[in-house]
Amino acid sequence: MRKSARCSLALAFFALCCVAHAFGGTILFLGDSLTAGLGVEETQAFPALIQEKIHAKNLPFEVINAGLSGDTTAGGLSRLDWILQRPIDIVVLELGANDGLRGLPVAAMETNLQAIIDQVRAKNPQLKIVLAGMRIPPNLGADYTANFQAAFARVTAKNHAALVPFLLEGVGGHLDLNQPDHIHPTPAGHKIVADNVWRVLEPLLTRTGP
Repeated sequence: MRKSARCSLALAFFALCCVAHAFGGTILFLGDSLTAGLGVEETQAFPALIQEKIHAKNLPFEVINAGLSGDTTAGGLSRLDWILQRPIDIVVLELGANDGLRGLPVAAMETNLQAIIDQVRAKNPQLKIVLAGMRIPPNLGADYTANFQAAFARVTAKNHAALVPFLLEGVGGHLDLNQPDHIHPTPAGHKIVADNVWRVLEPLLTRTGP
């Protein structure tokens, strides 16, 4: 009987060791109107859908949606002090689209993204970063468009962060998945955006994630 109990205990311990253990914490989505869910219900925006996926996996994480319509990287940086009044463990950084649409200097956008990362990591050096890559129409010229897209990869590599290559993959350019402005996703579009983010975010929700 005792030998059987010891074997059962050993097997249970082995099983626990083989399972990636979720560390728990708070996930901050810092972004613009895409994160805020402009034109859809808050519960239909992709951060809320990520929270649903987290609950479905029984993972101990809480999502905070700090999306603000019209925000730029400079705007996101300016409101960080208020946002960081509570501990944050993971940041999903979705800013830069409005910088590109306004033709703002890519170097300034890159500097702002880096400053945001520096500031959040100053609060928590172990904090994990997910950067949402964006693309813009080619009307500002091929050089600007290419440099804009490459900026997200550069910031990601510099900070050993995780990258969603293109947040709107499978949504951008699809009329049936976007609202009449052809910019902001419909509820169905947000489901695809959530899947794009989840593929990158989910591995970070365990101690064995990068």
